[in-house]
Order: sequence, then C-alpha cells, then structure tokens
Amino acid sequence: MFEFYLKIFIWVFLSVSFFAVFGSASWCPDHLTQQTSPEFKQKTDRFWEFEEQSNSWVEVDLPFDLVSCVNGNCTKVGSIDQTTKKEEFSERGSDVPKEKKNSKRKYDDAEVLHGNSDMVLPLRRRVSLTKMSETSIWVTGESGSIYERFWNGLQWVIAPHDLPLSAGHAVSVFIVNQTILALSEAGILYQMHLSESSQPFWVEFTLTPEGSRHSTETEQSSAIPIKSGVVSRDGERVYFSTMNGSLLELSEVEPRRWINHGRPPGANVAAIADAATIRPEVVFTVRSQRSLRFWDCSSTGDLYEFDRSSKPSWKKHIWNEGSTQEISLIPSTGCTLQGNGAHSMSLFLLTKGGYLVERRLHQRKWKWIVHGNPQNHHLTSITPVSQEELNEKIFSLFFTTSAGSIFEYRLPKHSGTSQGNQSPEKWVSHKHPLHAKVARGIAGLQFQVGRILFPLDDGRLAELHLSGIGGEGSGPTPQVNVRRKTSFKYEWSVLDSPETEGWNAEYCTEERGPLNCIAGMKDEPNDSGITRSTTRRRKGSQGHQVYLSPSASDSSLAKSLEKKYFTENWINTNFRMRVMHAGISFLLITDDGLTFEYLHTENVWLWLRHEHSTVMKGVVGHYNGSFFLVDLHGNLLIRERRSNELAWINCTAMRKGRHVIGGPPWDGIPGETLKVTAEDALFFVSRNGRLLQFMVALRKFKWKDCRNPPNTRIACIVDQEGFRANIVFVIGRNGRLYQYNKVTELWHEHFQSPHLVLSRLPGTAKRQSSLSLTGSLFMVSEDGGLVEYHWNPLDGWNWVEHGTPYKSVKFDGSPGPCFEGNQLFLVGSDGKAYLRYLDQTTWKWKNYGFPYMEKMVVKDQMRTGEKDGKDEICVDEDIAASLEKDAQSLNGLNRNCDTKVASIRPIPFSEDSLIFELRDGRVSNNKLIISIFCFIIASQRETQFPFRSSSYIGCARVICTLRIVAYNSYCQTGDGDGNFNIEIDNPILQVRYNI
Repeated sequence: MFEFYLKIFIWVFLSVSFFAVFGSASWCPDHLTQQTSPEFKQKTDRFWEFEEQSNSWVEVDLPFDLVSCVNGNCTKVGSIDQTTKKEEFSERGSDVPKEKKNSKRKYDDAEVLHGNSDMVLPLRRRVSLTKMSETSIWVTGESGSIYERFWNGLQWVIAPHDLPLSAGHAVSVFIVNQTILALSEAGILYQMHLSESSQPFWVEFTLTPEGSRHSTETEQSSAIPIKSGVVSRDGERVYFSTMNGSLLELSEVEPRRWINHGRPPGANVAAIADAATIRPEVVFTVRSQRSLRFWDCSSTGDLYEFDRSSKPSWKKHIWNEGSTQEISLIPSTGCTLQGNGAHSMSLFLLTKGGYLVERRLHQRKWKWIVHGNPQNHHLTSITPVSQEELNEKIFSLFFTTSAGSIFEYRLPKHSGTSQGNQSPEKWVSHKHPLHAKVARGIAGLQFQVGRILFPLDDGRLAELHLSGIGGEGSGPTPQVNVRRKTSFKYEWSVLDSPETEGWNAEYCTEERGPLNCIAGMKDEPNDSGITRSTTRRRKGSQGHQVYLSPSASDSSLAKSLEKKYFTENWINTNFRMRVMHAGISFLLITDDGLTFEYLHTENVWLWLRHEHSTVMKGVVGHYNGSFFLVDLHGNLLIRERRSNELAWINCTAMRKGRHVIGGPPWDGIPGETLKVTAEDALFFVSRNGRLLQFMVALRKFKWKDCRNPPNTRIACIVDQEGFRANIVFVIGRNGRLYQYNKVTELWHEHFQSPHLVLSRLPGTAKRQSSLSLTGSLFMVSEDGGLVEYHWNPLDGWNWVEHGTPYKSVKFDGSPGPCFEGNQLFLVGSDGKAYLRYLDQTTWKWKNYGFPYMEKMVVKDQMRTGEKDGKDEICVDEDIAASLEKDAQSLNGLNRNCDTKVASIRPIPFSEDSLIFELRDGRVSNNKLIISIFCFIIASQRETQFPFRSSSYIGCARVICTLRIVAYNSYCQTGDGDGNFNIEIDNPILQVRYNI
C-alpha cells in the first residue's frame, strides 16, 4: 500500500528586516565576493541615509549629493541621480514578449501613481467581503462595522453583527470549519457565539487554550497581534500573518491548536498570497504527516516558499541572473489556477508598479511570466473567480485599478507555454458603476458563477453580473440557468449599505415587523397604517443615480448665485438662540452682540449674562454642556463650565484653526439622549465656503478640513448626522443639495430638478423613529416655498414641493423645529407662525398667527384651496378668539410694540414647546428688551401640563404663552416688579424673572 503525503501550498509576503541600502537590489554575499570592479552601477532609485538624531534610516530624495566631511570641512564627492531608463524584464528563461523588452515604459510604482495622482483612490483598509454561503455574505465596512447580507427567500436583508465597543473597529471576518471569527484593528480575534435565546454575541478568541500540548508555542503566540489572514481552500484551517512578521496557523478550532511557523531568516511575513492550494492528484493521508509549503513575499517584493517537510523550510524565489530589474510584489492575496497537465500550476501576483506577473510551475520547473497591465492603468487587487463551465475556452481573472475600474483578463484554457503576449482583446474593461468607483486594493467576491460583489469607494457594494441573472432584487440563481446563457455581457447593480457607512439600507431586527429577517413573511403594516408589500421593492439600478459626482454637474449657475449670498446679519438671524438643557436653559444673542442665558434654577427663572470682550454674532453649536459661539471676527469660541467657574476657549487660535460663519442648525431632538462616542465632532462652515470638522470627543480638540464640493462652495449646513449617521447635508452657494460622508470623506451631489433652487438657509431633519430610516429634510426654496426631500425604503429619495399657505406669504427664514416627526413650524413673511402637519396621509397648513392680533378674522370653518386647491389651511377659532380678546384689552400697552413673529429661526425648548422671537427687540433705558414668543404644545391631560415660562421684558412687560393642542392661552400684564399673575384653566401660578 502506497503512502502519500499531503502537500499544501501557502503564499505569503515578507518584509525584509536586515540592513538594506538599495530598495530593489538583493543583498547576496556571493555576488559581493565575485565582484572585481569597484565601479558603481545604479540599478534603483531608492536610497537611504542614517539619521543620527532619530537613530533610524531615512529615505532620501533624488538627486542626492554625496558629501565627505573631515574636521568640519565638507566637500561634494559625487551625486546620485534618477535613472533615465529602466529596461523591462529581460530575464533568461522568462517568457516575456519581445515587444515589451524594447519598451521604454517603467515598472515603477511611484511614477505610475504620481503620473495619475488625480485618479488614485485612497486605500480602504477596513473593508472586506467574506462568503458564508450563496445566501449569506459578511461585510466589514470602512466604519469598522460588521453586517451580513442575507437572502431570506423573498429579499436581501441586512443584519448587524458589530463587535463590542471595547473591541474597536473590525477589519475582516473568517469562516473556518463552521466557526465565525472576526479580526479587530488592534489585531485581536473574536469568535461569535449564540446565547440561550439564539442571540449572537462576540467573545475574545484567545491564542492560549487551557491544557494545550503546545502551551509553549501558544503562550509565545498569544501576545502577538494579528495583521491579516487567509482561510484554506478546504475551509478547515486559517493562516495568519502577525504584526511582528510571523506566520501562524490555526489548524483546529475545537480544541484550539495553534502552530507558529516563525519567519524566514532576515525577513518578515507581510501578507499571505495563497493558502492550501492542492493539486488534483494529491492524495490525503494522515493530517499529522502532511507536508506544508508556504510561499511568501517580503515588503520589498520578494517571494518566499515555506515547506515544513524540507530543509531549510524557507526558500526564496528570485528572478534569473542577468535581470536588469527585480520585480517588487505588493503584499496582497494572489490567485492560483490549474494549468494544462497534471504537473502545471500558476500563481498570479501583482507588482508595486501595478503589473500582473505569473509564477508558473510546469513539469517541476518554475519560471516567471509577465502579463503587464491595461494601458495607462495601475492594477491593485485580484478577484479570483470559479473556472467552471461558464466558458469552455478561456480563464478569466478580474482586477481592480487604482482609479476604481474593473478589468477582466482572459487567458485561453488550451494554449502554448507563452501567455505573456498582450493582445488588446485579452483586457476587457467593465469600467465601474455610474457615479461610483470600485474600492482600490480590495478584492471582490464571487458568490455565484456570473455574479461578483465589489466594495465601492463610497461605502456601498456593487454587483457585476451577467445580464438577466443578478441585481438587488435577485436571489441566488440556479446554475443551470447560468450555463444555458449564450451571451456573457456583464452589467452593474449598486447595492445599499447600512447607516454605519452613511447609506440607507435598514437593519433587519426583531423589533421591526415590516423587514423580518429569517421567516421571509409578507411585510406587516407600519406605524402609519400603510401595508408595505414585499413585491414592491426599489430597484437598485435606479436608486444610486440619485447620488451624483459633484464634478459631473454644471457649475455655471453657481457663479451667478454666489454673488447674492449672505446678508450682513445672516449668522445672527439663523443662530441667535440655542437650547442648552431642554426645558431648563437656553442661550440668546442680542442685536448688540450681548450673550444671555435664560436659566431655571431653584424654582426661579433668571437671566445670566456671559461677558466677553468681543461682540458675539451667534451660537453655532452645543456639545456636552458647552456652547460654541462665533464672535464679530469669525472666531469660534467655547463657553464651558470648569468646576464652579465659567471659561472661554478660542478654538480658532488652535492648530489649523479657521474662522467660521455657521454650524449645525440642531443639536438633536429635545428629550432624546445623544449617544456619546470617541469620534464625536461638530461641523462648521468656513468663510471661504469649506466644511470644517472639529473633534470634541474626550476634549481632544482637533481641526480637519473636509473641503467642499468641486463645483461650488458651501453656504450652510442642513443637518449633521441627525437624519443619517455619519452624513452631513449641506446647501451649496449654487442652491443645490450635497452630502459629506464622514467615514469615506467623499462628497456627493443629490439629483435636483434644474428649476429647483434652494435658499442658502439651514434646514430641519425629521425621522419618525430611530428604528427606521424613513424621514425627510425640510428646506426653503429660493422663491420662499417649503421643500421636502423625502426618503423611504420603497421609493428611495423624492422631492416634494409644499409651497406656501397663501399666495401672498413666503418663508424668509429657516424652517423651525419638527415635533413627533410630522409637525413642522415656520415663520411667514407676514409675521405669523405656521404649522405644516401630516394628518394621516395628507399634509395640511395651520395658521397660529402671532401674539395680540387685533384684526384676526375668526371663521368657524376650514379654508381650503387658497393656494392651489389641494392644501387645507386651518385657523383654530378658540385660540383666535382668545387672542383677539386679549389683544383688545392690551391694545394700549402694546401700541408701540410690533408683536409679529420675527424671521429668526425658532428653537425647540422642550419636548412640547418651542421659542420664537418677536420683531420688537431693542434697547431702551439701558435695560435689555427681548421679545420672546413661546409655543406650548400641551399634553392631553391637564394635570401633566408643564408650564414653561418665557419672558417679554420691556414694552408692556408681558409673558405670553400659547397652548396648541387642547387649551386656550391667556396673556396678562405684570405689575412692573417682575410678578405675573397668569390664569391658565383657573390655576394661579406665580412666576418671577430676574435680570
């Protein structure tokens, strides 16, 4: 009986740790001893010099002067210049095309990148794709989150699987022997477990199992953080490269068995190129007697082979002698193909210059083959695909370029020994999805024949699939249907990602009936009573076209609109008031730049003045009890409490500080607790129209310039992470809507009708529930009408123009706060307060007027169709009658006051109240005169009605409150000493104010 030993090939990349002066030249003692001529022959453009101050080697820029110094006298003795010519791979025994040997193109990574620097995408180091089955794909996003795309039989759903907060960001997922492992950015492994209630949770996967026979090895390995890993083809083992350059093998999960294979002499493992690729004729015997072979590549691009059964275990694969330049390989996963014959096998790798090379084993002989790359394209990753019966004549490999495009490389299955000759038809360009680029350097994932997933640079996913068998709404396709296809034309479908990446895919959770995970049942009615059918789903091929590349739109409108940008008091108008603690205190900036806080303490309402030597313009932010103000010169200042004292901090004076003109309009919904994270930041608009990020978490203050869309500058922020996590919506000075993704640091322009021009004013965001992404952004158009930008999972994004309640009324100021997700307050040009609310499925207007209206017409009717015959305008007759009665009695006291509501942006004061400012704010008799109009949205139960005091100091010294839902309001004058008797449904309340 014959005994066979299993031979497993693993390809890994190594980083050389010994002293090297020339970046791409090998250090070989034999070559040095044979060298007889002292003549220096330059073969590289990379040189280092030793820096004594840092005690380290530093790479120098060419040209570089060689200087000799003796007793302080230094003279130039030579120089190192850049090489002008680099011959391509003219190696003996290498299968290189003749036309490439005479080519003058350079295989230099720096030149390729810098030559197209405007097209090179950033590297997304946390992104990965892992296949569990055809119905389950695991994704790690650039945000460090983990989520699963799962086909439940009717539709693809998204399930969250984030690591614990203490674990940090995730970078990859491994599925080995039916065990799910996740790797954190810190290099720690975590294993997924199921609780008794079948809820998944993560537990740290230690490298030192108790009672292991290999305790010596594993104890040494347990302190080594892991950098990356590759699962073997049979799915039974996983191989890791560690951060200290070692190669680890997890050969068994239960019980855990770790094997530390160490590293080759003088080199470190940088990445694993291929793991456990078995030739078809290999016969498996006893696992403990298996023979292991590893192929490694150093960070300088050297390929190494590890064979545990041979002596020595590590062997280096070098280019043949006589080569004019060695190939430097990138540390990434390669792709293996079975060649012609039983003893033919190939490993495809990429060089740092972006070229495809092949290491081929044929009849027990190894040789290098250079396949090059598409003209003017730099290859960054290989996507291996199944070479089954899809095409009987060719092999296909898919490559991602540095510019975010996909190329397919086609090789004949039955060919001669040479594959290096490049003909144009071998490289087939699949480009990229419309208005989106594929993530650079990240391999795609084939989850079915003819269907390949690629991560996009903007955080979403894209599927490259054969026409007619894939897309967002298509589940796993029977393979017999794929093989019957006669046309192999590929097309793109863009797939949404969850909110952690700044996108719109809703999580599938047990709390939400409409999007059930496992059962695949029909959707249940939502909160609005509307049943959503699973058969009506948004088409992914159309949804992504809402997001446009900013550079693709016409910027001619921007130049004409930017001239009429800000008014002089723009900041004071839109950032005049800010709530600190809901129902307890808020800050107010007067016309003269004074800063006052209205505070409730010890059952007394009082005014507290915050003195500063500089005049203030507005309050542009609030975080963790601290206010962010802008002074007359545009400096950003923090007003915070330190122990028992108040202090000012000048943020503009910090490193990379900027002058600002605006910030986020809202700080969250009153009554809802804001989540505090280690990445919290506030966003502001600079004077030159750029978006600025200011880190505030843990008081680690830091500025970051987020730039602006390429075709316009920023006018204002519409919403910061209220409507979408990690997304900042802004309006450009050209009147168009844009968004900035905090995770990917990319700008997108939203599709907008050419006739719709937005006013350069902050907006209001509303979401019906934290469990649903359905909601809207409310803004004001250039012609003074209300505009809604609505999103729901069925229809995607849609623009809705609400217009105005009357033809003679426009909205000059920013939209006010939104309550309960369907009640939006605005101030009209006629000085009246209006409510836009949703009555079941119909939007309606309600006119609340202004305090002490003397000539308000009261009619016991619902006036409809005043504007366009569609909207209903309602005047509450009880409120109007009460106001008219009070207005007559107070006519004498208020004859010098303009009690109409000012176009100052109102603010929410609590869960059931909001604050407006009236038009008559001015200084008289050296006393502060402030006109405040406070709406109280009363609860239905009188006993729980929370009275919120607002002050109107000067003029007639009155408090004015208006109850909206169920009760009337009564306004009475004070006695001049600050005491007010206010009758609200008979109870008598004593309210005192202090200045």
